[in-house]
Amino acid sequence: MKNNKTILIASFGAILLLLGGCQEAPKKEEPTEPGQEKVAPPEGIISLEESKSLYDNYTKNRIDIIRTFEAERNADEKFVPSRFTSFSYADMEQYMKYVEQEAHEAGVKVASLRIYFANYPDKPNFPDGKKVVHPRQNSIFIVPTTMIDGKEEGFYIGSDGKAKPIKAVVGTTETGEESEPNTSQASFAPAFFQSGSTSLNLNHGNSYPPPFGSDFQ
Repeated sequence: MKNNKTILIASFGAILLLLGGCQEAPKKEEPTEPGQEKVAPPEGIISLEESKSLYDNYTKNRIDIIRTFEAERNADEKFVPSRFTSFSYADMEQYMKYVEQEAHEAGVKVASLRIYFANYPDKPNFPDGKKVVHPRQNSIFIVPTTMIDGKEEGFYIGSDGKAKPIKAVVGTTETGEESEPNTSQASFAPAFFQSGSTSLNLNHGNSYPPPFGSDFQ
């Protein structure tokens, strides 16, 4: 009887060990939503002190020159130079997705985004008929780049759906200065936009002066 009791206890213990071994160890919880993982800051992040210094350097070395130049063009109008251009976060997200979509369909990868300094014309409208909201003001426009024939180039999507270098259409001299317009360049704008080509360049953000103020003054 005693032996039977010992065998029963041993069997019961073995069953418990077997059941315990069959149970899965609790899994470590992993992030299931985007944005939960820590993102390291890009190398280009600068301090607030450096930001202020860069802003003040522009004020000291550029603003008075711009004011003087614009006063000579139109002495009857007080000109307040722009200090920034802004795009909404939602617009930038849409732009990034759009550029990636167009590049993917063209079979290329986006290498970088070039931010070009720009200046709005002293005219009521752009060549495409859109209103010039900030005549004579400085601005920026964004150009995506990709690798074409081993060289990083700002690109657009041609009517054949392929990525093509902007430089090949716009045309510049070897020194980088704007070339004198010839017959083909003079007709560039209407021919380009009527051909079914797609520009990926972004502009028309919101600028200071008003209604926005500056973060650094």
